[in-house]
Amino acid sequence: MLTTKSTVKFGAVEVSEKLKSYVTLMKFRLSFLVAFSSGFGYVLATQGPINFYTLFILSLAGFLISGASITINQIIEKDLDKLMKRTAGRPIPTGRVSVQEASLLSLLTASLGIILLIQHTNLLTAGLSVLSLVLYSFVYTPLKRVGPIAVLVGAFPGALPPLLGWVAFTGSISHEALVLFGIQFIWQFPHFWAIAWVADEDYKKAGFKLLPSGGGKDLKTAIQIMTYALFLLPLGLLPLKLGITGVDSAIVATICGTLFLLQTFRLMADCSRKSALQIMFGSFIYLPVVQIAFLLDKI
Repeated sequence: MLTTKSTVKFGAVEVSEKLKSYVTLMKFRLSFLVAFSSGFGYVLATQGPINFYTLFILSLAGFLISGASITINQIIEKDLDKLMKRTAGRPIPTGRVSVQEASLLSLLTASLGIILLIQHTNLLTAGLSVLSLVLYSFVYTPLKRVGPIAVLVGAFPGALPPLLGWVAFTGSISHEALVLFGIQFIWQFPHFWAIAWVADEDYKKAGFKLLPSGGGKDLKTAIQIMTYALFLLPLGLLPLKLGITGVDSAIVATICGTLFLLQTFRLMADCSRKSALQIMFGSFIYLPVVQIAFLLDKI
């Protein structure tokens, strides 16, 4: 009996560890942010009472499709991940999850997410979600070893979640949806280039070429980061101009955009890893704070 109990307990531990590995593989926090951005777009588009059931389904589908895209990315880059310190501990390189398991997980989660969107939103939302998955997994991923064009391509699927949320409610792509898309699209350039600056040595081991201006950690790259951060200031005011949100969120967006821009000036002054790290963390703060401000203004 003791042997049986020990075996059952050991089996439960194995299942628990496997589930943790699956959650890690799908990058829970990143997929959650995608789900949040999708819900954000849906709420901003809503006229009248919010359909919380549809909002939940949309967010769940966004989480599942994002997790599938990220999993496919790690399957493709499994051998490259072993070369980098920041990724060597991921589930596939360490053998905690096999390629077959990861492939099945991505197939199931992507299929379920797409089916949910077809059943509870509309075909345009589902189609754009499939496009996002294809662009991220099969275009952006291999382009990372080609050059900084990868950041441009990757910015499209990265900016689609709020647009998808808007389309899920309205059934069409309007200029309001494109504004929400544009804010998240432009935000990704300083965000990804700051990450590429900080992780440059690791990225070089895998042959990733994401930094602009010839891949240099220099003033030219810092100026490009600053330029895109600067564009966030007028973009942050467009939701007010179009009547999507009000004055309060426009003030928050302007303050956040200004603070974010000031961080890029520091990078231009010293071109240091520390300044790039501050921009990276600043980008993590900027987007959710601005989106929450828009939501609160809408509600």
